[in-house]
Amino acid sequence: MTASPAVRVEQLAKRYGATTALDGVSVDVQPGELFGFIGPDGAGKTTLFRILVTLLLPDAGRAEVLGRDPSRDLWELRRRVGYMPGRFSLYADLSVAENLRFFASVFGTTVEAQRETIAPIYDQLAPFADRRAGALSGGMKQKLALCCALVHRPDILFLDEPTTGVDAVSRREFWDLLAGLRGTGLTTLVSTPYMDEAGRCDRVALMQRGRLLAVDPPAAITASFGRPLLGAQAADRYALLRAVRAWPAVGSAFPFGETVHVTDARDGVPAARSAEELAAHLRGAGVRDAEVTEATPTIEDVFMARMGDATAAEEAA
Repeated sequence: MTASPAVRVEQLAKRYGATTALDGVSVDVQPGELFGFIGPDGAGKTTLFRILVTLLLPDAGRAEVLGRDPSRDLWELRRRVGYMPGRFSLYADLSVAENLRFFASVFGTTVEAQRETIAPIYDQLAPFADRRAGALSGGMKQKLALCCALVHRPDILFLDEPTTGVDAVSRREFWDLLAGLRGTGLTTLVSTPYMDEAGRCDRVALMQRGRLLAVDPPAAITASFGRPLLGAQAADRYALLRAVRAWPAVGSAFPFGETVHVTDARDGVPAARSAEELAAHLRGAGVRDAEVTEATPTIEDVFMARMGDATAAEEAA
């Protein structure tokens, strides 16, 4: 017998005046999944999370978390949900230890009673137990917030952009902690604007303007790109980008680190032929040192392609 979803969302909608934050979102999250909502600011991620953790009411549609309606069963759900908002919301004037004791007491437990649950994170915080939370580094603040979200041993965890604004090392350490939590069977929903973090999730939903562009495991999403992708490089990247976008066969061209990722608008043209033709065009345009090779699509490439398709569909309608 298949287990019921830990989270079920059906045609969820939310507006703020003339702004549509959620536009008919439907998605299921299975028990034990590490599920990522990936999208830029304004995609609707925070609004979705606030509805699921009982802090907002939707305008339309329905949601279930652990089989309960967040709109009606809020007091029961708040005891079972761990939530880490995007903005640091702990008490800056309290120490690390004082923050943990306070949040444990709110849920009728103690840090000592939940030591096993929070140990992997708390062990990293222990040397700073007496330091005020406001004086911690960005990465340590995020770990303290995660610890406070877990201290009552929740059945499901919501993390809203937990790595925004922290350095690359802290981001990697935070995701290592989430991988450890996944090993315990804890259902975790995390939102992030960083496309490269999608690969750390079991499944991801790509979001833009309140809509879902795709929901699948990361490998399936990258495999769905559907056409050859080229990578062009040259010393003068601005001249390179201008020349690439002037190629008659160009479908899309976006900067990607040191490279410009390019697609051919023509169907059925082999990647090797597209690369040869693009390289010849670039040389003719004066970009003599250009190199063009076949590239492997990433989540970001798929997101940009799906976003373009969605925009084109809206304009056609």
